Amino acid sequence: MDKNSEIIKTEIIRILNENGKIRGTELAKRVIEKVGNEKIVYREISALVESGEVEKKVHNRSHIEYELINLYESVNNQLKNLHKEINIIFEEIMNFENISQQEKFSYHERLRSIIHLIHIVQSTDGVMKLLSYYPTFKKDKMFPQIKRKIDDCWELIMNNISHQTEEDFLNKILENLRISQIDSKNVN
Repeated sequence: MDKNSEIIKTEIIRILNENGKIRGTELAKRVIEKVGNEKIVYREISALVESGEVEKKVHNRSHIEYELINLYESVNNQLKNLHKEINIIFEEIMNFENISQQEKFSYHERLRSIIHLIHIVQSTDGVMKLLSYYPTFKKDKMFPQIKRKIDDCWELIMNNISHQTEEDFLNKILENLRISQIDSKNVN
């Protein structure tokens, strides 16, 4: 398979990911604008249908729709996994205060733990920001639930930080977050 075929297939899948169902003429027009000519684009759409990656629904000769196979199921499963993950993180943050008191965490252990939790929430928040550019993900009912839970996590983290006995705790966290960002840039 040549490089152009791969580029065209990737573009077809990207457009279907963004739109869900789309009419065949609209799909071909948008792909042709970016890459390829009409003949090659239609050939690649047919190849994706034959391989089972794309579903073709013929309403009548002039109305043909394409969509990725099980896209909504796939989206929902991905968001369910993300929701489970953020719930576990939320519980971890909720239990932080109790665990740190029971285990008598030192200043540095609390500092490291909070920074670790911040990084986990940042990572999940970053994934959600990326997914928000795909309407298929944004339309799913799980999307706003996960966003609310992430906001709850941030609120809990700030609550935990504000209840630390040391006055400079927040400053130390900010200082360490900045250092880790600078260090990661220097590695590249």
